[in-house]
Amino acid sequence: MTPGDDLPAMNGFFVILRCDVHRILDMTGGSGVQDVSKGPAVLYRYRPDPGGWLMFLRSPEVSELHGCGTRHGFPRHDVYGLAWLAALALGLFALAFSPARAEGFAPSQKTEIESIIKDYLLKNPEILRDAINVLEAREKAAETKARQEVVSDASGLLYSGANQAVIGNPNGEITLVEFFDYNCGYCKRALGDLTRLMKSNPDLRVLLRDLPILSPGSAEAAKVANAVRLQFQGEKFWQFHQKLLGSHGPVGKAEALAAAKDLGADMDRLAKDAATPGVTAGIEESDKLAKSLQVTGTPSYVIGGDVVVGAVGYDELEAKVENIKKCGKVICS
Repeated sequence: MTPGDDLPAMNGFFVILRCDVHRILDMTGGSGVQDVSKGPAVLYRYRPDPGGWLMFLRSPEVSELHGCGTRHGFPRHDVYGLAWLAALALGLFALAFSPARAEGFAPSQKTEIESIIKDYLLKNPEILRDAINVLEAREKAAETKARQEVVSDASGLLYSGANQAVIGNPNGEITLVEFFDYNCGYCKRALGDLTRLMKSNPDLRVLLRDLPILSPGSAEAAKVANAVRLQFQGEKFWQFHQKLLGSHGPVGKAEALAAAKDLGADMDRLAKDAATPGVTAGIEESDKLAKSLQVTGTPSYVIGGDVVVGAVGYDELEAKVENIKKCGKVICS
């Protein structure tokens, strides 16, 4: 079938795969083609006579008529891989039977399309696996791109100290961000690693981001801690943080208030600050950033544009800091 050929009247359903719509219009002279649905792909229908239908799905990625052909009742296509055929089959099914489009086909036509697609997928089930693999690869690439956009923005929210505690050297040239939960056992174990890291790197700026994901008590403790931050900064807040995170047993509102009182916080002011919407701003901001970074556990760190998940230990964190000093990246080539 080439541009300019007349399309014969055919009974049943036919599919032309990945054919450019302009070529099809050339074949049909622009007559009989109906735009049925638009989206990532476009489904068209062509009816040469009352008894025959020609259906095809156009991919916006292809502009040439490569290897297209038809046979009665099912497509023939030998150029593109199985994953694309799965996408075609599923996409065709979804487009054909969406509520807005279903009325365009007679019951017998719907039944035949369903049968064709089901028969092909049952005979070639590996297509679904291949399609899922392609989808997962695309999603992973999109997640990586989104994460990189966040960590590479030096002036973005991730590295801003407006709604989070800043410890270490507030003017340090190297910044480490830690996401933590006051009830996280691994965070408690990693507390010593962070202490040692700041002592060995006086040019390290550390931003502490509450990510209370383990319990309601974690959320209450984080709220108190953010209110304490309005009174204690720098070394004073670090003392509070160490006292609360280093404690044994579950941590909640009572434990956070007790730690603040022991360090001389104004408790009346603390109660008022804890009730203001601004105190939760840092927690909500951290939660949003964690989702954009695909951070789902604590502790997690961001350093030199690299996201490090888990209590990896002092040595690994120190190695990344040293590499940043040498070449500006966590991994030097």
